Amino acid sequence: MTIRILPAIGDPDAARAVSSLLNQLPDAEPAPAVADSTALIDALAGAAAGAGTLPAGAPPAGPPSAVEALPEVVLVHERIGPTPALELIREVALRFPAVGVVLITTDAGPALFSAAMDAGARGIVGLPLGYDELAARVQAAAQWSAGVRVHLGGSPETLPGPSGTLVTVTGAKGGVGTTVTAVQLALAARAAGRSVALVDLDLQSGDVASYLDVQFRRSVVDLAGIQDISVRVLQDAVHDHHTGLGILLAPEEGERGEEVDDRAARQIIGALRSRYEVVLVDCGSQMQSANAAAVELADVALLVATPDVVAVRAAKRQVRLWDRLQIRKAEDTTTVVNRLTRNTEIQPPLVAKATGTQVARTHVPAAFKELQPCVDAGRLQDLDGRSTVKQALWALAGELGLVDSPAARQGRGSHRARSSLTGRKRKAITTGAAPGSGAGPGPASGSASGSGSGPVPRFGARRGPAAAAGGPGPFDPAGPYEEG
Repeated sequence: MTIRILPAIGDPDAARAVSSLLNQLPDAEPAPAVADSTALIDALAGAAAGAGTLPAGAPPAGPPSAVEALPEVVLVHERIGPTPALELIREVALRFPAVGVVLITTDAGPALFSAAMDAGARGIVGLPLGYDELAARVQAAAQWSAGVRVHLGGSPETLPGPSGTLVTVTGAKGGVGTTVTAVQLALAARAAGRSVALVDLDLQSGDVASYLDVQFRRSVVDLAGIQDISVRVLQDAVHDHHTGLGILLAPEEGERGEEVDDRAARQIIGALRSRYEVVLVDCGSQMQSANAAAVELADVALLVATPDVVAVRAAKRQVRLWDRLQIRKAEDTTTVVNRLTRNTEIQPPLVAKATGTQVARTHVPAAFKELQPCVDAGRLQDLDGRSTVKQALWALAGELGLVDSPAARQGRGSHRARSSLTGRKRKAITTGAAPGSGAGPGPASGSASGSGSGPVPRFGARRGPAAAAGGPGPFDPAGPYEEG
């Protein structure tokens, strides 16, 4: 669904900033900003007059054709004039009830929020503007507007579809199991009956096609230059795999990955989320503008690392990079520990301490011999159900809520509100079964435990007095280090 947006902003600098963000919204069709309240009312009346007039004082309900000619969302800046912003919102709500109005203001306090709601606004966006907040308010106002238009005689097809869950999988470094994790999570969600899209945004060295034995001539690059991604265009670019997955591949020529920028990535992901219940994105281990945008938009951002010093330090660098670029905060990232054994000196609690992220309760055991035949054959979907790796990754999908029934998903918010990922059980894991001793999440949890009853020793801890005093070892990944 295309969302038509009409900004009403008097300040030219603010108008340029808002227009820049609106142009990045997927499926958005922003109009040039109007400078004052009179111009806004005239523009709305003129749009409606193309199919049916709406004079001042006319009853709210107009002809369906007049309603459909109006923009779905109007953005009103707090400094608009000559009519004050709240009075202008009230007038728009009375004369054009099918238009969702969003107020842009520096004061997002409860008093102004209540006054704006009373006037008829559908939301408030605080200044300075942020992409995520603006996108959420515009989408909510557009969905409300579409519902009103259906009741006023519009087509039900204009209702926007449900927004799918976006999960990104990023590697701390190359070779930690990023693609295997993404593929198995997608297969688990599909086996639970959900529609799933698997996107390879490792644009220079994506291997999803190799792991699933896919030969398809189209890739994500074919969608990069398209302004309005329709359902038909999306169907042509997405490969329908026999497992039921919709797969959007990375380009075969790695240099073409530069054609996919952050704006294209946002549009592509938005189009996929409107069609699929779950969108899994393999972001690889190298940050570019496209996969950085995916991580920023994600409901769940996974960071895959192995329990060794090099990988943990790489994960720490990745988290710091996201934080510096304001892509994602460490506490909003979930680290998945792959190739874990009972005898590994670096255990998940230490990974959590070193990276500052949440660590998934489900850990993936080290069992490459189970994977090798399927990886060599390019048929990862044929991995035996008795594989401890598959059991752990499918249990991880359950922990992330990707295999819930639709009824169980009612009312669930984003990953920030999900109790299973908030670190409520962040504590040292006690002694349990060895990896592969059972089915389901049991083996994954047991693989994280130590073999003794005492605390897990810190990697590289000095033996003797220094260790007894609790001093860090020379290779302590949680401590400071110099890069270079």
